[in-house]
Amino acid sequence: MSNYTRTLFCAGFGGQGVMVLGQLVAYGAIKEGKYVTWLPSYGPEMRGGTANCGVTVSNREIGSPFVTKPDVVVALNQPSLDKYEKSVKPGGVLIYNSDMAKYTPTRDDIKVIPVEASKIAGNLRNERAVNVVILGVVIAMSDFISDDTAREIIKQKLGARKPEFLESNMKAYDLGRKIGLSN
Repeated sequence: MSNYTRTLFCAGFGGQGVMVLGQLVAYGAIKEGKYVTWLPSYGPEMRGGTANCGVTVSNREIGSPFVTKPDVVVALNQPSLDKYEKSVKPGGVLIYNSDMAKYTPTRDDIKVIPVEASKIAGNLRNERAVNVVILGVVIAMSDFISDDTAREIIKQKLGARKPEFLESNMKAYDLGRKIGLSN
């Protein structure tokens, strides 16, 4: 097996599920026996402030948890989109919540995927599922973890905490995955 390292950077307001999104990918990679780092960063205030995390998944030991040129960037709000669009590795993917941010293309060397994640989550009557919609897109667009592993992790981590939202979280994941597969 050749060397494999993928990096993900997620950013948004505190309370949007940015950290959980990164954790779900990290837990899935651990379950698949990969090396993983997850590095959170919070603004001075928890809810409403900025929050981001970097995730590195590899088949070999990881030297640093810092993600500087991610393969995939997720931006859940306008400040995050403006700040981190430049950091996407050429050939990488930028996924953003188009309900919370507007994108004016400045690059032609990355794939850009707008996702109406807030609208989808709202239609499912689970406003907190924005990150799960985005997870579906990330998994469909990348090889961090398999679809089966992502589904298991959603059931284990989110289903255990809030079983009443498991069905809508799975629907959110499926809708996000459809968007990812169609790009």
